Amino acid sequence: MNAMTKPRLVYLSDTTLRDGEQMPGASLDPSAKVTIAKLLGEAGVSSIDAGFPACGASEVEAVRRVADASPGPVVSALCRTLRDDIDRAWDSLADCPRDKRSVSLFIGTSPLHREYKLRMKVAQLRSTIRESVEYARRKFDFVAFSPEDASRTEPDVLCECYQEAIDAGALVIGFPDTVGILTPGLVQEQLRRIQDGVSNVNKAAIAVHFHNDLGLATANTLTALAMGVPIAQCTVNGIGERAGNTALEEVVMAIALNGPALGMRTAIATEKLWGLSQTVSELTGVPVAPNKAVVGRNILATEAGIHQDGLLKHPDTYLPFRPERVGAPGTRLVLGKHSGRAAFSERLERMGLKLSGADLTQVVEIAKAAPRDAWRDEEALLASAVAAVRTRERN
Repeated sequence: MNAMTKPRLVYLSDTTLRDGEQMPGASLDPSAKVTIAKLLGEAGVSSIDAGFPACGASEVEAVRRVADASPGPVVSALCRTLRDDIDRAWDSLADCPRDKRSVSLFIGTSPLHREYKLRMKVAQLRSTIRESVEYARRKFDFVAFSPEDASRTEPDVLCECYQEAIDAGALVIGFPDTVGILTPGLVQEQLRRIQDGVSNVNKAAIAVHFHNDLGLATANTLTALAMGVPIAQCTVNGIGERAGNTALEEVVMAIALNGPALGMRTAIATEKLWGLSQTVSELTGVPVAPNKAVVGRNILATEAGIHQDGLLKHPDTYLPFRPERVGAPGTRLVLGKHSGRAAFSERLERMGLKLSGADLTQVVEIAKAAPRDAWRDEEALLASAVAAVRTRERN
């Protein structure tokens, strides 16, 4: 009974070093990739999408170095369904232990991709998939296949492509929502079609890869995992093409806080999330939005007086989780026109200035009347307000 009721372990595959890096301006050199890969391994991700070796020698070297630096996770290289791409992936990962190296093949399958990009008929597409997977299996034990633009591919064509890939030896089949158009209800509908329409689907694991163009990537990912999908691809801070990808930290904390209700768990050390987020932001040059879920600086800050008073009385009154849960610094009570007496009193005490009654009221009134620029140095503003009150008393 214990085994039956224990939350199911789901696996998070990180693609920060590949899809995340495709965000304009987020280029990472090999050393930066190694730094992030080490942190990802320490955090507990199951696999790392290390890069696209066909981009050139620098990327081959980066993938090779990531594999050397990350003994824990499986390291994967992305390839088109081309032999030259697969050979470059092998050059990158040949020295990696067999059970820690993987290759992921992709080709566009939607009518748009077939007609305008590939100029392929469905029969040619199926043949290409089969031949490329079979060739990759000669070198790699673990081969994944993803139909690019799967969410806009006809259901029967999509199922045929999966069938070919699995028959040829693919152990993982990806379901990418390449342009981020799906909603949770549509995710359920499309995944059911795959589960019911691919006769050999039980021979491979499904991995989902959602983009965030409608702001639904995390919701879509959680929906897929709840349906029994074992693997989800994410990026740190949700970086990536256009509006980005599913954010690793959002999925992890949603499951960490609601695991029993969702019936699932991850192997991610949540206390590593904040540091991982800060490092990725620093190395990519992509700032974390203040209101970013889980790792934005405002998640643990408030200016509202009622919230500040509650937090001072008990930290859980207005926090989704304690700062230490994600390895973040403590909560911040930001002083401003919305703040109440409790927050002002707490800040003054930390400055060694204990005020109460009418004196505290006057300091609050003076501070709130100050121009916005004065709030850039809160302690200087408060010290000035206290001095003004004491001058009044002397006079």
